Amino acid sequence: MNHTNAVNHGENRKAEAGLWVDHREALIVTLSKTGEAIKRIQSNAEKQLRRTGEPSVGRFEYQEVPADDSRQRAYTGYLARYYDEIIAYLRTAGAILIFGPGEAKGELKKRFEKECPGAHIVVMEPTDKMTEPQIVAHVRHHFELEAAKLET
Repeated sequence: MNHTNAVNHGENRKAEAGLWVDHREALIVTLSKTGEAIKRIQSNAEKQLRRTGEPSVGRFEYQEVPADDSRQRAYTGYLARYYDEIIAYLRTAGAILIFGPGEAKGELKKRFEKECPGAHIVVMEPTDKMTEPQIVAHVRHHFELEAAKLET
């Protein structure tokens, strides 16, 4: 079983992909025999929507604050579009490592498995906030260990 698989860039083999994700952004690192590529995707989702208008001018009007259910629907819609963009980028991936803080990685994994049932998600790992070089190093290290396991 060849485990060198992520986003296919016209090669016979698929590359391996590592995805650091939270609700604000995703950083995707793809490793292939031709090198590595990095893609950053922003969610544009704002958890706490603000009321319109200047807070210091005039009375506070309850109508200017979106209702909780409409706020939640808007937030969920932003996240759905964000996850769809990530899935579209990783659709042809062979092996995917998903890691990051919070709940986004689990939500994305469920959505990914629903949209791409044959996809191979290697592992999910909880991690803290990381810099781009740390994310790249983490992905490289993970897939080097996976390759070493397969060789033995």
